[in-house]
Amino acid sequence: GLYFNTKLYTGTGSSLANTGVGFQPDWVWIKGRSGATEHVLTDSVRGVTKELSSDDTGAEETVAQGLTAFGSDGFTVGTDGSYNTSSATYTSWNWKAGTTSGIVTNASTDITPSAYSFNQTAGFNVFKFTGAGNSGDTVAHGLGAIPEFIIIKVTGTTHGWITYHGALGGTKNLNLETSNAPATAISRWNNTNPDSVNITLGNSNNVNGASTDYICYAFSGKQGYSKFGEYTGNGNAAGPFVYTGFKPAFLMCKRTDDASEWSMFDNKRNTFNVVNHHVYADLPNAEGDDDDLDFTANGFKFRRDAGNTNGSGATYIYAAFAEAPFVNSNGVPCNAR
Repeated sequence: GLYFNTKLYTGTGSSLANTGVGFQPDWVWIKGRSGATEHVLTDSVRGVTKELSSDDTGAEETVAQGLTAFGSDGFTVGTDGSYNTSSATYTSWNWKAGTTSGIVTNASTDITPSAYSFNQTAGFNVFKFTGAGNSGDTVAHGLGAIPEFIIIKVTGTTHGWITYHGALGGTKNLNLETSNAPATAISRWNNTNPDSVNITLGNSNNVNGASTDYICYAFSGKQGYSKFGEYTGNGNAAGPFVYTGFKPAFLMCKRTDDASEWSMFDNKRNTFNVVNHHVYADLPNAEGDDDDLDFTANGFKFRRDAGNTNGSGATYIYAAFAEAPFVNSNGVPCNAR
């Protein structure tokens, strides 16, 4: 991939350079497959060794033997067990950004990020900002398009991972570290959807505490590369087909009418259909295989009755990324073959 790739590796217990990603990543999300280990998330904006875990609310930690370097074709991990236990297996999801200056603001912008790396072509920005503490404060996101998927986390203290999805809108929020159904709280997004320049924040310490530091991962959908949508399950083996316009390389989905885990799939742990190897973003559990789906040329289709992905009449949101992005001159996705 040009902007997203999954890289699998087996731990060695000593410093390990993982190459073959295809680019220098700006966000690396690592999860142990063979054991119950925390998710570990590192990005180029906070810097190497700076760890957050999607399955807990803890503050950022400095892990000297965590992710120790971003390389031109991947990343290096040290000896910490969440990254590199000898003979343990891991998956890493890698996103590329790269532009670190020139973020656009407008007259409505209250907060300008203090550091960032964005890629408007891929619709991704990772950025740091300091909260101002007022309902309705806006922060510039740099995408040049309306964000459809936003994750914000306090870095210095214990708070949840507040998550926005365009299918739910600005009145609702999810927590990445829990299985909870969406909550309604004006204090998160101030009941306001983001626009093409700014994300509107409430006054919660989770997203906009005065003089409090945050990291944000923001995405806008791009034809042939990424899609953030919703679907309804039917609870049977001929499950719903969900059109994305590309063959997914990564899928995360979450039930929204009831509690359920955040299920994560990719095209490297299963290299052909049926895709069933999953981990949960909100749990440290080892990899499971009790959800069946197919990645098709232009979407995904579920093959099992499963509450986390395909419950009868249940509603779900998803985030999907392609293995080969973008469309050809005829408007056909390059990977629809």
